[in-house]
Amino acid sequence: MGENQRIYFLATAVVGIILTGLAYFIWETITTSNIFEKGVNLYKQKDFASAEAKFRRVIERHRTNDMARLFLGNSLMAQNKLDEATPVFRELTERSPKNIDAYLRLGDALMKQNKLEEAIANLQKARELYKAPSPEQKQLEDLIEQIKLNTPTP
Repeated sequence: MGENQRIYFLATAVVGIILTGLAYFIWETITTSNIFEKGVNLYKQKDFASAEAKFRRVIERHRTNDMARLFLGNSLMAQNKLDEATPVFRELTERSPKNIDAYLRLGDALMKQNKLEEAIANLQKARELYKAPSPEQKQLEDLIEQIKLNTPTP
């Protein structure tokens, strides 16, 4: 086999490996996207247990999918699984520290668990993340004040 034939063979093998890898990643992305879409549809249908299972599968396949984490936490909250939802939202705030929804959901979960000081801290963080004054920011301020007023002092 001549030098040119070896180079051609090697180049063909490298291109084949790259195309195989690319095909795998495309297939994996499409499959994960389909699972996520099914989870969203189940969530909209209020089948929260089935939605939970789908979002867990998405996260298993794609660990960095923060939207799946948010939906997973929401699905858990809808099933009143607060002890499971709280760490999901907490992890989301750590992974995505500018995600307002993560802080809002974590604050909600903590309020429902009567962990009011921690809930207030997360709601304040959400309020701080709003770039400009907004109705949502004002609602958060009002909610924080209401929680403070209703929290017994030790």
